[in-house]
Amino acid sequence: MNLTTLKTLFADKGCSKVYVKILAANDNSKNQVYFGGSFDILNILPITEIRNEAAGDWNKERFKASLNFAWLSEDGRLYLAPQAQLILYPKYPEVRFSGFLLGCEQPPSELMTQRLPGRLLFFSVSKTGQVIGYVAAPDSKISSEFQQAESILEHGVFKVIELPVIVNNKGSLIAELCRIHQLGWIASKRLNAAGNILPCDAPNCGGYTLEAELGITPNGYSEPDYLGWEVKQFGVPNFKNINTAIITLMTPEPTHGFYVNFGTEAFIRKYGYEDRIGRADRMNFGGIHKSGERHKLTALQLDLIGFDVESGKIRSTDGRIALIDINGNEAASWSFSSMLLHWNRKHNQACYVPSLSDKASIRRYMYGGNIILGTGTDFQLFLSQMAKGNIYYDPGIKMENVLSKPKIKKRSQFRIKSQHLPNLYQKNEVINVCDPLK
Repeated sequence: MNLTTLKTLFADKGCSKVYVKILAANDNSKNQVYFGGSFDILNILPITEIRNEAAGDWNKERFKASLNFAWLSEDGRLYLAPQAQLILYPKYPEVRFSGFLLGCEQPPSELMTQRLPGRLLFFSVSKTGQVIGYVAAPDSKISSEFQQAESILEHGVFKVIELPVIVNNKGSLIAELCRIHQLGWIASKRLNAAGNILPCDAPNCGGYTLEAELGITPNGYSEPDYLGWEVKQFGVPNFKNINTAIITLMTPEPTHGFYVNFGTEAFIRKYGYEDRIGRADRMNFGGIHKSGERHKLTALQLDLIGFDVESGKIRSTDGRIALIDINGNEAASWSFSSMLLHWNRKHNQACYVPSLSDKASIRRYMYGGNIILGTGTDFQLFLSQMAKGNIYYDPGIKMENVLSKPKIKKRSQFRIKSQHLPNLYQKNEVINVCDPLK
């Protein structure tokens, strides 16, 4: 095995980048492998589940994140390591790799059980979302070639090797958005799961129309929309100022509280209110809920439980975003573990596209040439912006036919003004999609 052969094996699995960790003596199966002092590794690795674990004898609260991980053999075969996982310690913060030998048919035990500095751990993500790993001894040919390699990038504690055949996904996205911008007005539409074009005549069809142009079909996966980018449309009155728009970041359903325990209907009847413009037989639950403020209509206060505002860090694995009523009861809440899983993976590369709408004859949309791109994020940045009131909960939940057969619409929205987007990303840029110099 040499470095060229190893890179070829990764490329054959559909990988585009290989991450390399130079292992210290403590990086082994007993002590776990150190993956960095932040949660941004979740932006790279497709986590299948995150669960919280209470403090143990060493008072180390932690999240455990499951991985679909396999070791790559010399002959290119993959051997599943079913108990491989990431351990996330929020109080430091710190991420470690664990369980990577247990249950594996052919694990690299000789190298990963000993205290030997200088080993190289290679890993990458295949086109199917599987994490593939390989480890090399410090005196191997691969290690020698790696030490002599030039132009190797860095990402946290990892070195990054770009594989030869890489599609310029950012360039492809920008080119598509230029094409869509030059179309001008586009009749409102949406795609169904089979990819068929259907009419769309609802106020939120701006996003559906853009997705239809990009060929994005509805799915239930928490993955980016287009070529690794999360694409979000937001309405503006004109294209000159795109910094004052309201953007819906995500719409997750609560995971705990009265809402979950007793159902949406009971929740609306308890915490909702009669329609404010007099529509009969209807109750709503809406309005902007900001951290630390009690809403005048719902009488609920949004609290960040287990998050330390001063340090900007999660301090409890049982932490959550919670709506608290005047009696101290949790009306609804979203666990940090569920939100973290969704946010880091789906929003690490995000594209925000402004749009104009016209409903004079038929509903139609036009998409602006200046877009906002954000790359590199962390869920703790999301919570910090929520603590400041820049991100807020703004639901659109309603119940019609209250007195007969209730018809319920659920929509839990977390929103932000576009001017605060730079605070969510390590890099934020406004790009003219049709500029040849972009």
